[in-house]
Amino acid sequence: METSYIVTFIGDDRPGLVEELARAISDNGGNWLESRSSQLAGKFAGLVLVRLPADRGEKLERDLKALSDAGLSVRVTRTSGGTVASAADRAVRLTVIGPDRNGIVREISGELSARQVNVVEMETHVISAPMSAEPLFEAHIEATIAPDQDLDELQDRLDEIANRMTLDINLDAIDSIG
Repeated sequence: METSYIVTFIGDDRPGLVEELARAISDNGGNWLESRSSQLAGKFAGLVLVRLPADRGEKLERDLKALSDAGLSVRVTRTSGGTVASAADRAVRLTVIGPDRNGIVREISGELSARQVNVVEMETHVISAPMSAEPLFEAHIEATIAPDQDLDELQDRLDEIANRMTLDINLDAIDSIG
């Protein structure tokens, strides 16, 4: 019987880090299914979904934690295999851009949470504005929303945040996440 695990990791960015993770997963009979990883401030961090024999999860965690001597912090978490979204949920995409400031993610995520919108994927960046080089915050958020939630009302609430924080926030219904 096989079980799925999520491996979370962070370490100093360097050549060979991904290979060390992949080797430990493979040596434990695991299959690397999906991952998201990125370099952030000189660190390399990520999430990996793996499937391996059910009795190998603890050994995989020990093998990966042994990499801590090389500056890698790792956690292995067994998944339930379930999903939060129902088949009736609608997929939406938010794009956000505006002057960088504290509280943007808090304001938007608070509004989404209040309306039971489930964030499925979120990517954020601070970039330089083309003409002024001022820092601009940019976010791309994919989420699911229950069919009984009013998209127009959500857009109105997001528009209030956008006006208050000088942001452009666009909400679009999409066919599917991904």
